[in-house]
Amino acid sequence: MWGWRSVSVATLCVALSSAWPALAAEPVGQAVVIKTEVTGQSGPIEVDTSVHRNERIRTSPSGLGQFLFRDGTKLAVGWGSSVVIDKYVFDDSQSVKKLTIRAAKGTFRWVSGSSNSSAYQIVTPAGTIGVRGTAFDFYVGPDGTTAVVLLNGAARFCGPGGCRQLQQRCDCVVAKPNGAMSAARRVDPSILATLGNQRALPFLSGNQRLAGGIGMLGGCNMASAAPERKDRTRPPPAVAPAPQRQDPPQRQAEPQKERPNKPDKPHHDKPHHDRPHHDKPHHDKPDRPDKHDGHGRHDDDGKPGNHGLDHRGHERHHDRDRDHDNDRNRDRGHNFNRGR
Repeated sequence: MWGWRSVSVATLCVALSSAWPALAAEPVGQAVVIKTEVTGQSGPIEVDTSVHRNERIRTSPSGLGQFLFRDGTKLAVGWGSSVVIDKYVFDDSQSVKKLTIRAAKGTFRWVSGSSNSSAYQIVTPAGTIGVRGTAFDFYVGPDGTTAVVLLNGAARFCGPGGCRQLQQRCDCVVAKPNGAMSAARRVDPSILATLGNQRALPFLSGNQRLAGGIGMLGGCNMASAAPERKDRTRPPPAVAPAPQRQDPPQRQAEPQKERPNKPDKPHHDKPHHDRPHHDKPHHDKPDRPDKHDGHGRHDDDGKPGNHGLDHRGHERHHDRDRDHDNDRNRDRGHNFNRGR
């Protein structure tokens, strides 16, 4: 009898102990944006799915997740990332006493909520980011190299090599797990070469776009980074219509070619108007014989004047000479016959 009771109590204890982690998983926020593939402790995460303390969140190489915590803190997890919500202590005043996340790799954007700044802490392989009422992007490479870019407020990064203060917008620091750390300076596209990953900091370069107010914090002149240039090569098809816009001026140029041809038509008509000029020399033809031979046969066509009378007198004089010669020949013949 007692044996069966002992077995039953033991079975119940095992069942309760196996269910205890599920009961202990406290929801600390929920997913508000999910793109491609994002997974949690219990499988794929969808919009409005709750996330819990100690839950590891992973994104695919093209995945994106945006999460909202109970105190209003916002966390964006970019492609190829892994992060764990390590500590979360919530009180009744709609704020948290402690919120710690551990970023193993990938790219992230953090925007603090309504809780005290000292309550937030982000742990990376190269050091810890202390939040001062802040918005910033950070990247963790496969070797643990960490880059932090300030977007609003202030932050401090501390590692084995010391601490760096980020106080102005777009200030950046790069740190390695061995303690090496750069001075704080303004970020520029060259940081991608320093990190050895052109896909790092995609929220600044514009290669991954965030929804809501969290997506309005980017910039820092990172849009000219190499990955963004690939997107800029898409517009060249818009350049193709440019020659088409120049077609209308070419069509207007064609009438200009025809304009010289329009005066040609009157030019061909001019000879017709000039024909009377060709006829005038024809009327002047009677003048030409007078200059060359003075024959009277053309006098009838010319002007009636002394030239016609002189020509007739010349003919009469010629006839008289011929009659005189005939008479002279007759006299010679008569005298010849008389002498015989």
